[in-house]
Amino acid sequence: DAAKPIKIAILAMGGQGGGVLSNWLIEVAEKSGYLAQSTAVPGVAQRTGATIYYLEILPRSEFSDVAPVLALMPVPGHVDIVVAGELAEAGRAVQRGLITPHRTTVIVSTHRDYAVAEKSVPGDGRVDADRLTAVIRENARQFIGFDMAAQAERSGSVISSVLLGAIAGAGVLPFAKEICAQVISAGGVAVAANLDGLEAGYGGALGQQHDHSDEEQSTAGHLAAQHKDIQALLERVHEQFPQETRELVVAALRKLIDYQDPRHAEDYLQRLTPVLDTDGADRDYRLTVATARYLALGMTYEDVIRVADLKTRSARFTRVRDDVQSEDGQVVAVREFMHPRVEEVCDVMPAWAGSLCLRTPVLRNFIGFFCRKGRRVTTTSLPGFLLLYCLAGLRRLRRATLRYRTEMAGIEQWLSTLMGVAVDDYDLAVEVAECRRLVKGYGDTHARGLETFNRVLAVLEELQGQPEAAAIVKRLREAALADAEGGRFEAELRKVV
Repeated sequence: DAAKPIKIAILAMGGQGGGVLSNWLIEVAEKSGYLAQSTAVPGVAQRTGATIYYLEILPRSEFSDVAPVLALMPVPGHVDIVVAGELAEAGRAVQRGLITPHRTTVIVSTHRDYAVAEKSVPGDGRVDADRLTAVIRENARQFIGFDMAAQAERSGSVISSVLLGAIAGAGVLPFAKEICAQVISAGGVAVAANLDGLEAGYGGALGQQHDHSDEEQSTAGHLAAQHKDIQALLERVHEQFPQETRELVVAALRKLIDYQDPRHAEDYLQRLTPVLDTDGADRDYRLTVATARYLALGMTYEDVIRVADLKTRSARFTRVRDDVQSEDGQVVAVREFMHPRVEEVCDVMPAWAGSLCLRTPVLRNFIGFFCRKGRRVTTTSLPGFLLLYCLAGLRRLRRATLRYRTEMAGIEQWLSTLMGVAVDDYDLAVEVAECRRLVKGYGDTHARGLETFNRVLAVLEELQGQPEAAAIVKRLREAALADAEGGRFEAELRKVV
């Protein structure tokens, strides 16, 4: 029926430009001779829901004499196109009944922005992305999905322009891509970047994506272009490490160099190589993969220096401006709440000084006097920015700090333990490697995780030689990750000791 409107629901979180995308589609429709109407139903903060933009579009020629009556909100089972700026939001659309197999085309960015409920779980609280994708595919008439956030980053645009390109490339609307480009150009805001995003989304929807190996090669090339020492590291990885481990190790190098420098990445390979030497393809390199992942995380621990570094990066200020949707010329002020503990202050001191302050009550209390209350720092002001910038500059001295010495000593002990265990019990060694997952975060969270990790290692001597040793360690780890209060872990530990 030509008189039926095309019904579109756009689910977008704050900062994804859902309103901009909605306005673009309205303008594209009107330029193409269609009537269009849009409404918005705001979601809730803290990632418990997205704003839903609802559009109805129909040919103007069908209503030359009488103005049509269009709906103000989507009705389950009657939506033609669902556009989602993040994978879980498409899953929410399935729950709401907005996606139906007989009717709905789903256009979704497959990246994840994790909800608070997912991030607050001590272990891995993430929704299974593969399962979520399968559910969306099963309920959709047509599924078009790829990582549009990555495409936006590569093109220097925002995800809304990539989504517009994907809609054009999907061929589900009677509008040409050229009209979309005209609307973007007429807007006059970040035209070049948004046109690049449009092209990226259009190509992605047509299936013009690089395969996995190309992506790995691109990542490696990006790293190598930064520093001559990095090329040597990459060559070493490709010469020494098997294909099954290479992608993870290259990603780790990128993280380590960003965190510290190429020398830090070289230290990582030095620590990982002995583990690889004890492993083999017949075991799928499980020990190397587990160790590579958690060794990289352990060597990029969160400290005051890292926090200050991240908070003073230009990309962060750009992201904040995008999140609040500020216009050119508007002043955006960012105020940070900071409440470092005595331990965190001592951690960035030279090792001898930090250790002295922690074990000397007078010095500890003196530092504690300045750490009694949190402070709000305006990092967009010159004094606030310079404070964090100077703290970030301590990165060059990080190797001399107390925290660095402590963390590296703990890592060496962990590696020594799992290497010793691997001689007689490979599966137990893999579980020991996986247990490093317990150590994460900062402040009290890090302290609790480290204590739990050390308690698990403490029972290894009693477990070695037992046929069920690996299964027992796995149960201890899973119990610790499943319960932030520690009750389940204590119950499992009592069965062992």
